[in-house]
Amino acid sequence: MDLIQVSQERCIRCGICAEICPTGSIIIENQMPQATERNCIACGHCVAVCPVAAIDNVKAPLAKQLPLENVPVLDAETAARFLRSRRSIRRYKENPVPREKIVQLLDMARLAPSGGNTQGVAYLVIDNAEILGKITAATVDWMEEQLKKGSAWAQYYSRVVETYHQTGQDVILRNAPCLIVAMTAKDFHPRGRDNTHFSLAYAELYAPAIELGTCWAGFFEGCASANYQPLLSILNLPENMVVTGGLLVGFPKYTYQRLVDRKPLQVSWWG
Repeated sequence: MDLIQVSQERCIRCGICAEICPTGSIIIENQMPQATERNCIACGHCVAVCPVAAIDNVKAPLAKQLPLENVPVLDAETAARFLRSRRSIRRYKENPVPREKIVQLLDMARLAPSGGNTQGVAYLVIDNAEILGKITAATVDWMEEQLKKGSAWAQYYSRVVETYHQTGQDVILRNAPCLIVAMTAKDFHPRGRDNTHFSLAYAELYAPAIELGTCWAGFFEGCASANYQPLLSILNLPENMVVTGGLLVGFPKYTYQRLVDRKPLQVSWWG
């Protein structure tokens, strides 16, 4: 089957589909879109941009695209407040998160941008309290090893380890009822890690819309990225996969009342 199909009746010969194609997979010949031998990355731009729905692409079917005509565009103030209201949640209710909500969350995360539309992120969801406790303990053990080795992060880790042993607080996973472990193929790791962070950013921005709170599991990710075998044994990942991110998920225990400020903008102009 050809890469693209064009409706002769609907096509208005505007050429936009070829103009916006990022890889030159579509050109205009005899005033009609034609597929080339260049690699299509299945981004779907050609189909999505057509003003008369005249083009279809086997890698990004028209039937799976949703019309945007009734989707409101946020005004600048609403968008700014939405983005600024994102908070890292470190205190959760004890309620378990229904798995259908996690699926809803990740179904949005998979739509995030990725380098060259490579995507490639898979997810392991852990909502078993016993396993989560083992992950926390293993991460603390790794931190203690880093302290003995004189890690550059020693001063930071020492406070975390001390708090864990003296108070029993879960300073790694924050007693979250759910941990999303993102992973990609080992041979895709550098780009896969970037793609992972794009996807988890989508997840954390979408989470409040379905009553969830999130927090990046940075200590966990650091431990996994260091290939700490006790942790990897708990996760039992497929042999060809590597951890590229972690996200805590649960129902927020508290509600924030104000928008927090950040450091002043730093920007330079050249030219």
